[in-house]
Amino acid sequence: MFRVAGIGLGSLGVLECRLLNELDGVRVVAGVDPVDEVRERFGDEFDVPTYETTEELLDAEFLDAVTIASPHTKHFDQALAALDADLHVHLEKPMVTDLGGARALVDRAEERGLTLAVGYQRHFDPRFHELRRVVDSGRIGDPHMVVCHLEQEWIRWTKDEWRGDPSLSGGGQLYDSGSHLLDAMLWVTRSKPVTVAAAVDHRGHDVDVNSALAVVLDRDGDRLTASVGVSGDGQSVPDPGESLRVIGTEGMVAFDGETIEVAEGGMTYTATPPTPDFEELTRKKLRNFVDAARDEADLAIPAEDALRVTALTEAAYESATTGRRVNVDGDA
Repeated sequence: MFRVAGIGLGSLGVLECRLLNELDGVRVVAGVDPVDEVRERFGDEFDVPTYETTEELLDAEFLDAVTIASPHTKHFDQALAALDADLHVHLEKPMVTDLGGARALVDRAEERGLTLAVGYQRHFDPRFHELRRVVDSGRIGDPHMVVCHLEQEWIRWTKDEWRGDPSLSGGGQLYDSGSHLLDAMLWVTRSKPVTVAAAVDHRGHDVDVNSALAVVLDRDGDRLTASVGVSGDGQSVPDPGESLRVIGTEGMVAFDGETIEVAEGGMTYTATPPTPDFEELTRKKLRNFVDAARDEADLAIPAEDALRVTALTEAAYESATTGRRVNVDGDA
């Protein structure tokens, strides 16, 4: 039996534990959360012991893995403690909120031969798989420009919760939903961030709401220019509206949130694939994590990808603060 504990028992943490319990040979055996009533609800639903801290959990339980869906700034200490206890770790995004911490976790997992996954579910979304496939196929030639955006009615429902507190969130919409957009951009184009110039607007709040990034990317020695816009005061509720367009020397592939469009050789092709269910995407990423931890599959959401997202995000915040273009130190 593959024994898992949930750390951070909010709505996403509980959903992940429910889905893990449905996997063959997997059982959620404990939970961790600092809030008494949250622990009580979790214990009643799963009929398992609960703990206030990760340290209490690790002292009391025999485990194979943890899934962590706690406030962002708690990720590093919780994940490091689990890795030091020789446990596989699934972390919700963002991985951590500083680049040094990201590197430390990657190194520790590698040293101990453990699986460290970060929950970027777009790696399992067939729409983003198709974008990546088209870019890889060479149909649009050599990619050289990326334009992407994400908007969401985010600050309205987060400003009075932990996401609106920088001591818990580490940042605003760029570190929250925007993290998915940065990951998708890098993953679809198989690129690494090189430099970034950014403007960030808090719009009177304690965390960033709007961000605009001009990024230089490297794809196997070829440079791409990228424009990224993220807004946490948009109109889409509850799911974010987003788009991603990759321009190449011989064509273009684009996704507007509903339709995929490919332009090549003077012709344009469109398709409107079904929108995947969030719960199913979550199930797929958790199944892949467990299979990878069992050495039965390659990990589709490696921490090295998340490290590059962290590096780009931190460099963007530095650029916005200093008013200068910043080198991104994101080698993994």
